[in-house]
Amino acid sequence: MDDALIERVREVVASIPAGRVLAYGDVAELAGAPSPRLVGRILAVDGHDVPWHRVLRSDGTVAAHLATDQLARLRAEGVLADGQRIDMRRYRWTDPFPEPGDDQPALW
Repeated sequence: MDDALIERVREVVASIPAGRVLAYGDVAELAGAPSPRLVGRILAVDGHDVPWHRVLRSDGTVAAHLATDQLARLRAEGVLADGQRIDMRRYRWTDPFPEPGDDQPALW
């Protein structure tokens, strides 16, 4: 894997504010990664010191093997789940995505 890409993914994840989430695909788009799966792989190998728990599947679900820990961390930040699903419309961090015609650039 490209070290620069790994750092971009880590920077994007580190910038997600508490109480907000992004999908793996959002992180991939912002970091310039070729796929959401690669983002997951990077976080699995080198994501222990960034807020990995703020990255979810696009439908708001968490990985089964991480569910208890991930949901507890999110709940501590005020992100509430309905079962094991987070409402992406409510909690998705939209600030790094400029509105059409917005003069403000995205973070990356």
